Amino acid sequence: MIYFDNAATSGKKPQTVINSVNYALKNLSANPGRSGHFASQIAATEVYKVRQKVSDFFGSNGAESVVFTYNCTISINMVLKGILKNGDHIIISDMEHNAVTRPLNKMKIDYTMANVSLVDDKQTVENFKNAIRPNTKMVFCTAASNVLGKILPLDEIGKFCKQKGLLFGVDAAQGAGLIPINMKKMNIDFLCIAAHKGLYCPMGLGILIARTPINNTIIEGGTGTNSIEQNQPDYLPEKLESGTLNLPAIYSLKAGINFVENKMNCILKHENALVKQLYDLLKKENVIFYTNPYNFGYVPVICFNVDDLQSEKVAEFLNKSGFALRAGLHCAPTAHKKIGTLQYGAVRFSPSIFNTDKEVYMLVKAIKKLKNL
Repeated sequence: MIYFDNAATSGKKPQTVINSVNYALKNLSANPGRSGHFASQIAATEVYKVRQKVSDFFGSNGAESVVFTYNCTISINMVLKGILKNGDHIIISDMEHNAVTRPLNKMKIDYTMANVSLVDDKQTVENFKNAIRPNTKMVFCTAASNVLGKILPLDEIGKFCKQKGLLFGVDAAQGAGLIPINMKKMNIDFLCIAAHKGLYCPMGLGILIARTPINNTIIEGGTGTNSIEQNQPDYLPEKLESGTLNLPAIYSLKAGINFVENKMNCILKHENALVKQLYDLLKKENVIFYTNPYNFGYVPVICFNVDDLQSEKVAEFLNKSGFALRAGLHCAPTAHKKIGTLQYGAVRFSPSIFNTDKEVYMLVKAIKKLKNL
């Protein structure tokens, strides 16, 4: 199976990440912060070191600002449900994942979708600015679309949020590990991360970095601190971390960051080259693409459809031919509405640093075979 579904989760992990997981299972199988014995203390120390590594990599303000969760969706829910209340207004983009829109709808929070231009970042920023209301409390947007690959102008959005006194949250599921994100420089208050994607960690680990306090919790329980108190601790990370942490995945996060931090530009360049290769070879075959990878400001994600075939049928054929691609709406219906694919979805191609030119040629050959059936 040739894996091209890395926007869902990285299919191949660096050996250093695998080694770290194995090391943690063999040597760090003690509950960090829960006991006074040496094994627990060692585990807690290693977790702290990873927090500091994450904070440094994403430009936060210290290890205590880094909270480990189950996944990026939990991190987003913690931000939205921990900050917003009845009467607040929030601005999001028209390319958001259901992880953003569903909590807002559940909470009945008033929100405005700002239109993201696929070619003009200045217009995108203006669209966000024009959506501000007197009761706007926060801007929350994706770093990069999981459907279109478009990178949002986080610098400029963060700049006007600071000027207007608005909180700024970012869903970095598709951006972390691929594009530089510095929370201090970009004025980001909350950064939500899927560690199993661009940071190559195992599934089951999300990250929330909070440079601004979060008022309310959505999960309470044991933290290993102040156990006699029946109220949740009011300080990070314990305030948002209840229960046992996924220590093997957390320990591997350091190796994942080490893998990408000195070669991020190379990773992005390689993966975008594969996207452009697919685009060049299939555009002449009248395959329908919804973005142009030669435009500025895209991560290596591109969606397409083949003739009038339903996207699920195309993905099913490719699966049987030995290729893993994801079809449908990718949990982001507003992005598909934007490009006119809400009814049938599209097939998503998302390569990784471990994919090759040869594998793309093989995929193209399979798609051409489908067209000729």
